[in-house]
Amino acid sequence: MRQIDEEKLESDLTYRFQYLVDFIGITADDLETIHATAAALAPLVPSLVDAVYDQLFRYDCTKRHFVPRQHGYEGETPESIETLTLDHEMIQFRKQHLGRYLEALVTRDYDEKMVQYLDLVGKIHTPQAGSPTLDVPLVQMNALMGFVSTALINTILGLNLDRATEIKTLTAFNKLLWVQNDLINRHYQA
Repeated sequence: MRQIDEEKLESDLTYRFQYLVDFIGITADDLETIHATAAALAPLVPSLVDAVYDQLFRYDCTKRHFVPRQHGYEGETPESIETLTLDHEMIQFRKQHLGRYLEALVTRDYDEKMVQYLDLVGKIHTPQAGSPTLDVPLVQMNALMGFVSTALINTILGLNLDRATEIKTLTAFNKLLWVQNDLINRHYQA
């Protein structure tokens, strides 16, 4: 039986990540499988991003988070939730960030820098990083991750991979998204 330092899980990101990888069973083969989808998924990233933002704009509780100035955005901000449109410059800025995130999942090495990036994805949706006015409730982050997961599954199913590769790819991404979900949730602990 492996001994796990539970306090260290909360204080050491690398230790936490390695525990998650080991427990969930992410293997080098899983990461190779994820990287192998880059060429097939890259052209589909804009459609995935559009689907995510269409969903976010269907609910006032998620759309409202795009009215305040976003970290790193220097342009004009929307006046209100009612006037904010999907073609607003700030939304285009945010869509670029999501696109880069999705590309990073399939292209970057899962090294210390990538672990920090995945952790930052959770942190920037709280006042702890990025904009101090941005505080996306956990229920909305979990709903978003569920939607992204389903969209990614449907995209992978549409790649017409042979059955064994399809199962392997779906399993690898499922494992990875559970790690990402934990690295989001950890920033919501009191």
